[in-house]
Amino acid sequence: MFKPLFWVIRRDLTIAMRRRSDVFTTLIFFVIVVSLFPLGIGPEPNTLRQIAPGIVWVGALLASMLALEQIFSADHRDGTLEQMLLTPQPVSVLVVGKVLAHWLVSGVPLVVMAPILGLQYDLSVDVQLILVASLLLGTPALSLIGAIGAALTLGLRSGGVLLALLVLPLYIPVLIFGAGAVEATASGLGGQAHLSMLAAILVGSMVLAPLATAAALRVAED
Repeated sequence: MFKPLFWVIRRDLTIAMRRRSDVFTTLIFFVIVVSLFPLGIGPEPNTLRQIAPGIVWVGALLASMLALEQIFSADHRDGTLEQMLLTPQPVSVLVVGKVLAHWLVSGVPLVVMAPILGLQYDLSVDVQLILVASLLLGTPALSLIGAIGAALTLGLRSGGVLLALLVLPLYIPVLIFGAGAVEATASGLGGQAHLSMLAAILVGSMVLAPLATAAALRVAED
């Protein structure tokens, strides 16, 4: 099953490299959202350090959600998704490949940019390391959960609005524990408990989300 998984990842990454504007749109949106708050609030270091975890995580959540429609929409329009569903491989394996490719394109750039943007909020090195760790655990969970919503709204009119309404409530635990890990580290309490909860959410998403997404895709194609 690893061969079709590798094929799906390679195919989606190749398509993403040909459509670099979609990749840069997500990244630029994240940079703009995170960078506007220091300009609007002012340069007071203590205030910036207090709001940094929530701002960075909300920016990452919104940027990740911005790219969710791209997971299946193009394949649905040109018939590729229907052919994938007819292959003998489990649909959940193909879903994992598409979600992993989506995370590599939209999630990894956010993780890389987060420490650089964190300099605007006067975050220490330890806090920035926890920020990166929380994003590494949280952004894949966002992609997995978001894939369920993307599959459920596939082909619907005004699907983007409905997608946001579906996935935002499911994103709240990831947001709480992701921002909480950074905030707890900044206050000296330690963010290990929050990171453990993020890891648990990620494991649960890896087990359940591909199965739910595969079922939703079958319904959408029928």
